[in-house]
Amino acid sequence: MPMPWTFRHPQREWTAFLDDVADVLGSPSANVAYTATEGVFRAFRRRLTVDQAVAFAQCLPSVPRALFVQDWQLEDPVPWAEAATYIAEAKSLRQTHNFASDQVIEAVSFALHRAVGPEYLHKRLQDIGPEAVAFWHVDGYRPEDLAVRFR
Repeated sequence: MPMPWTFRHPQREWTAFLDDVADVLGSPSANVAYTATEGVFRAFRRRLTVDQAVAFAQCLPSVPRALFVQDWQLEDPVPWAEAATYIAEAKSLRQTHNFASDQVIEAVSFALHRAVGPEYLHKRLQDIGPEAVAFWHVDGYRPEDLAVRFR
């Protein structure tokens, strides 16, 4: 079996992912995109069981997958909430250095759709539940805008 693309070209894939996040956030900074991604991943991960989190991580490209599990403290899941709660949680990570806008979840979701493909992502999220589907839902993009970038 050939080596998966995500392991052969992780830097190219990660750079494109951060560029997508930064574009939606309106920021030229990969650092802003990185912190935004980590914050959104943590807000989502907090609501998952270990089995759900591991299953979700399997659909991520190699570097986002590593970021998703980085500094993970295993705890019981917290309840699902409103989007404003998730945004506040994402923006609370490294507050003095976090410049993400209120579009933080939209930005990471857009990048995630382009990284793994909408159909594949939706199937993984459906396995978790409707709250997970709602968390990563994006509006206002044409299907071709969300099409997988690499593979």
